[in-house]
Amino acid sequence: MKTTFLILVIVHGLIHLLGFVKSFGFSNVPQLTQPISKPLGVMWLIAFVFLAVAATMFAFKNSWWWIVGLLALVTSQILIVLFWQDAKFGTIANLIILMVSIIGYGTWSYHGQYKNDVKTALQQDAHFQNSELSELDIQRLPEPVKKYLRYTGSVGQTKVHNFKVEFTGKIRKDEKSEWMPFTCEQYNFMETPTRLFFMKATMKGLPVAGYHCFKNGVAFMDIRLFSLFNVQFQDGAEMNLSETVTFFNDMCVVAPPTLIDKRIKWLAIEGNKVKASFTNNSITVSAWLYFNDKGELINFISEDRYASAGKQRPWATPLKDYHEMSGYRLMGSAETIYSYPDGDLVYGTFKLVNVQYNCKNMD
Repeated sequence: MKTTFLILVIVHGLIHLLGFVKSFGFSNVPQLTQPISKPLGVMWLIAFVFLAVAATMFAFKNSWWWIVGLLALVTSQILIVLFWQDAKFGTIANLIILMVSIIGYGTWSYHGQYKNDVKTALQQDAHFQNSELSELDIQRLPEPVKKYLRYTGSVGQTKVHNFKVEFTGKIRKDEKSEWMPFTCEQYNFMETPTRLFFMKATMKGLPVAGYHCFKNGVAFMDIRLFSLFNVQFQDGAEMNLSETVTFFNDMCVVAPPTLIDKRIKWLAIEGNKVKASFTNNSITVSAWLYFNDKGELINFISEDRYASAGKQRPWATPLKDYHEMSGYRLMGSAETIYSYPDGDLVYGTFKLVNVQYNCKNMD
């Protein structure tokens, strides 16, 4: 779809060159039967330039392309009205550019909210004392957790105050729903627990964007078609609790050094599994962490997350494919699963693409 639109803009732009060519007598253009003055010929050239720039910016995913696109279609449509007899069908192309430009504006505005939140959160102070994680730091932790931190290579690394994660995967609502492929980017911050998660997905061939925002125990989820039209919005106490579970899960799964956080309480140890709670802003959640003999965290199960309004279900994130990334040994893929009386629902699959720690600026 993007390629088709790009070709349309390029072809539409090249057609505008014909008006310039005819006005200056460079070539006879029989398709244009009306006379064109040189000033109007320059205007045809300007429309071509706007369209060419818009196409280039769109091709290179510049989020401001829609501004130039709107300038191009306004200039183009003025010329089309003036030369309606010859150019009227160009209105169809301009209507398509208008619709895609509106979507471009929605994407820019919607994603801009996420980017502004990230830039604000990057001003947070360091949560842990600036030093490397040592054996002394982990001495109070249960043995399976210590083994996990050693296995991941966390000991000897700089303590983690924030982290950025990128995933690819697919997600669905239930077993009857089609899988939606997605890419996502998120930033987590430890001083004031914050999780900012932005997802781009495809639903029935149409672009869908989702923003999950969690700030100090207060959360919302906003899903939009074309980044404009609301598909789903959720906030409130249940969302706050569920996103606290997700924040704790992120700490365990992709930022093992953060497990020294004093907001975590270690409640029980049963062989290779450990029960822990995390408390923030008067919200406490708990989960069982399952480890294997190598020291890998292989599952995280909490009963505090809401699967639907008013209904909590066991929520699991089985993990596998540990490998080296950014100086750590981390899981490579995961699933998200709700357990129901009649069976488990795998509603999401995730592949870890990139992780960065202690970010100073937004990339």
